[in-house]
Amino acid sequence: MAKKKGGAPRRPAARQEETPASGSTLKELLSAETLQKLKAHADSMKEEERKRAEEKRAAEEEAKRTEEKRLANDFGHLLDNSRLDWKTFK
Repeated sequence: MAKKKGGAPRRPAARQEETPASGSTLKELLSAETLQKLKAHADSMKEEERKRAEEKRAAEEEAKRTEEKRLANDFGHLLDNSRLDWKTFK
């Protein structure tokens, strides 16, 4: 069996040059105007998501109400789900 050659790990020179720039954050690199635009876009996306969730909840409630209304008119359903203890109504 041949021995593995253990040499220094290979690293590109470009990574070593990037290390001084890696200390800065994205907030420091972007202008104030760009940050404001990003914040406004994030807020609008959150508002749209909230509206979408509210519309979905309202649609589910409406579907539930219509189903309850349909079942209230179904005599077979009313018979199946009625209480049989008539003593309490005397």
